[in-house]
Amino acid sequence: MGTQSKTEPRRDRGDVIGGGVLWLAKWSLCIVAIAAGAWVLGTIIGQLWVIILPVALAVVVTTILWPLTRWLTGRKVPPALAATITLVGFLGLLGGVIALIVPSVADQAPELADKSTDGVNQIRDWIQGPPLNIRDEQLDSAVDAIVARLQSSGAQIANGVFSGVSTATSVLITVFLLLVLVFFFLKDGTRLLPWIGRVFGNPSGRHIETVLERVWATLGGFIRTQAIVSMVDAVLIGSALFILDVPLALVLSVITFVGGFVPMVGAFVAGALAVLVALVGNGFTTALIVLCVVLAVQQLEGNVLQPVLQSRSMELHAVVVLLAVTAGGSLYGITGAFLAVPVVAMVAVVVRYCGEQIDAATEPEVDEAADADPGAVPEPDAR
Repeated sequence: MGTQSKTEPRRDRGDVIGGGVLWLAKWSLCIVAIAAGAWVLGTIIGQLWVIILPVALAVVVTTILWPLTRWLTGRKVPPALAATITLVGFLGLLGGVIALIVPSVADQAPELADKSTDGVNQIRDWIQGPPLNIRDEQLDSAVDAIVARLQSSGAQIANGVFSGVSTATSVLITVFLLLVLVFFFLKDGTRLLPWIGRVFGNPSGRHIETVLERVWATLGGFIRTQAIVSMVDAVLIGSALFILDVPLALVLSVITFVGGFVPMVGAFVAGALAVLVALVGNGFTTALIVLCVVLAVQQLEGNVLQPVLQSRSMELHAVVVLLAVTAGGSLYGITGAFLAVPVVAMVAVVVRYCGEQIDAATEPEVDEAADADPGAVPEPDAR
């Protein structure tokens, strides 16, 4: 007797469409809920930014200073003393760099002022000559328009001055909190993760501790990568400035190194400043050479060093790095551009860890005996 094939009953077309619509509606509601939660989180961060910013900067600075503190504590130095030595040494190094820059600027400022006047006159003569052939009346009208605009904006400028004073006060408070937080992070950093684990208990505390350890390693990789990129930029551009005998070459090299820690924006500002100083100090030809060097170095940084090194140290694609910097800069300015990549890297760490836990929970259980010897035949039960 032939076997009859079993066929599943055909579903109604409306049921199939209705099921798809319900599935789409469910995920749409989930996406809307996630977007609403992200908006609320962003609003809270904006309200607490005065607290969050020092904490974020303190974590970044701690990743820089932690190797020295760990080395000192490994030599039986008490944690408080090790943190104090590290922080005081960092402040001393920072003060030494500033002391090295300021006298050089003060010594060469009068010469730069005179050459700036000559440079402005040269630019004016160049604008008046071919191919632009702009007349004096046009230049004077443009200057008058700028002056009138400034005079009409007197109230806005005054408000900007007062807001600048409040901003300076906020900066001082942020720096003070930053130093205090860095000290305690260096002193008690090794006890922080176990404390978090005890607070949340198992298994949540274990997961949070593991994620934070990975985040810390990722931040350390980011700082080391930025330091390498910034050092390469400072050495290459600084060498060109020294060879061309550009004024303030050492100062510009230090500014280039510091600016490298602000992706995209820092390199652009430092390069433009180097070209401007070369223009007023050495003339148009030297400025053109410096511009070519800066563009070449920035191409090396943007297309080779930064995407490759950052994508490897933080396991992020170069496109993600670029989009993160762009979004952070548009939302929160220079600070956002600096913190965007570390934040995205930390989010990526959390997403990867969640993916690992999902894979571990959904993997089929494997028989250890069969996995050890696939050809083995299970013995029958002896009864």
